[in-house]
Order: sequence, then structure tokens, then C-alpha cells
Amino acid sequence: MTLFKFRDRDAPISPEGIIFRVYGYNHPNNACLCDVEYAHSSIYKSNDPRAPRISKNGQIYFKFYADGGLNFVKEKCPKYLVEYKPLNSKMVGIKGNQLAELRKPDKKLQQIMKYDPPDELIELLLKIIEIIEDHSTLRYKNFGVFGSILHDFYHLKYSDVDLIIYGKKYLKKLREILQDFYSDSSFSIKNEFDGPPAEITPRHWYFKNYSIQEYLKYQREKLIYATIKSRIMSRTVKIEFEPVKSWRNISSRLDPNFEIENIGWTRATGIVLDDSDGFFIGGTYKVEIDKILSGPQVKDITQVVNYIEEYRGNLKTGEKFITEGNLEKVRTSNNEYYQITLTYGKNYDHQVLKRI
Repeated sequence: MTLFKFRDRDAPISPEGIIFRVYGYNHPNNACLCDVEYAHSSIYKSNDPRAPRISKNGQIYFKFYADGGLNFVKEKCPKYLVEYKPLNSKMVGIKGNQLAELRKPDKKLQQIMKYDPPDELIELLLKIIEIIEDHSTLRYKNFGVFGSILHDFYHLKYSDVDLIIYGKKYLKKLREILQDFYSDSSFSIKNEFDGPPAEITPRHWYFKNYSIQEYLKYQREKLIYATIKSRIMSRTVKIEFEPVKSWRNISSRLDPNFEIENIGWTRATGIVLDDSDGFFIGGTYKVEIDKILSGPQVKDITQVVNYIEEYRGNLKTGEKFITEGNLEKVRTSNNEYYQITLTYGKNYDHQVLKRI
């Protein structure tokens, strides 16, 4: 049997034409937990004007928003619910033997680099990689592409350049060079969140304990959101550098006795002991809790686990913070501890992770 290795942002494709996005790094053997991003028009249609995507070969897909993908799988394709023993529940995912294709962002970029650019957006992508290589020791093999470019959905008038940076070490180098770029007002690559408020403020905001003003400040500090002006396309193009773990940063073995039990809801303050994993989806902050403001009064809360994009990279080692989320008890073969987890689901909008 072929064994498949999955990591965050890989894109499994089902035979029916469902495009998944691998979510995080802890997965069942020879399967992966996923978000559902798109489905082929032969099995799904949406009236949302934002949803249609047309691939370069003329195939039509529709994008899912909010919990639309989850509901679609539950109602129409329950075979894409996989057993996840640590939570004793079924979650959206796909098994290795159900795959029609597995699109990998790093392989896609390497393929793009082999040929002359077919259009202005790919030409701009190559220019961005060239600029980074010219100003640092980073190379194109440290990157991947996701989003519309990975799936050949991109539109020259509207699409962004969505890049992945692989590995903690290379993320650190990238953020350092981006900081240098942003510090030079004459440089072509700018911090997106230095832009006009009307262009960077989200249209919809759901968080109750995290203001838009706080969000904009944190996003600016993260440095991974940029823009570049394209004269050929006569527009400013957004660039995102999505942090994804390198294979050496990913544990290859899931403890067979690993279990997670939901204890309740908690709000707490503490101090960050280690932020080295904080930029990744499903990443952990090692913490010391100094006060539980609400919820069960337990000891041994050792980490905060975050799956929410808005909160990744928010904290640094040594900073005091406040958080609100799911209190969980974790059992392994040789240890028991508690963690606070921020994720999508019930009370999503009440969760928070920020400095105090």
C-alpha cells in the first residue's frame, strides 16, 4: 500500500472533483484532516457571486465559504469523514486510497520555474522570487504556491500571489529580509498593512474580544503580508507568505495513546515561554498561566494551540497575554496536561489570543 505524507496547505483532490486543503500536521495514518475549498460544477453550484472559478482548461468550480464545505461533505459525501481517534470523532478528511490527485505547493512552484512565464501574473511571481533570492540566501526551493495559482484558477485582473515559506529557519530569514524591504520607502515590495485603511480593513468582522484596530496592528507586525505594484497589469498585487512547517519540523509519528478530552471553556492570562511554533496553523505556544479568569480551575495548562489564521504569530516569547478558548485535557503514553485550543466551531467569535 502506498503511504502518503501530508502537511498543511497540500491539496488532495477527490475523483468527483472536490478540492481539499490539508489542515495542520496531526493526521491519522495514511489519511489527512482537511478543509473543503472547492467542488466541481458537476456536483456543486453556488449562487454566491464570489464562488465561481474557471480553470485554465475550462473546468468550472465553486468555492465554499464559512461552513459550506463541511455541510456539503456531511450531506452529500460522508465518505470524506475520517475517524480521528484522539478526539474520538469523525472529521472532514480524505484517505490515501480515495485520492485522484495530491497537489503539492512546492512541486507546483518548481514546475513553474522550469518554463517561461505564460502571462503577467506568473511573470510577477517569478520576479518576486528573484528579488528575494537577490537579497538573501533564500532560494525558490524554500517556497511553494497555493490558492488560485496552485489550481490554475487565477485571474490576471484580480488574483493575488500566494506563496508558502517552508520551515522555521527560513521563515525567520524571510521576515528579516521583508523588514529590510519595508524599511526602504523606495523599494517595490511594501507592507500591505501600511496601506490605506479602506483597503486593508476587513469588510466583515466577527470577533467579540479582538477589535479591527488590534487586528490591523498585529497583521502589520507579522511582516508576511505584502504588496507590489505591477506596471504591466496596471494594479497593485497582494503577496502572502504563508508559513508551513518543513518536514524536519514535523513529528512523523502520532502517539497511539494520544487523546484529547474537551473540559469546557476558559479565559486566562499568562506569559509566553516559547513562541517558535506560533506562526503555524495548529502551532503551539508554550506558556505559563498565571490566572484563570473563568472556567474550570485546573493546573498544568502548558500550551495554547491555535488553528485560527487571525491569531497566528500574535505573540512573542516573554510577552504577557490573554486568551479565551476550549480547555482540553491531553493524555499521551507518558504524560497528562491541559491546553487551551482556539479553533473553528462553537463560540468561534469569542476566542482571543493577544498581548496585555
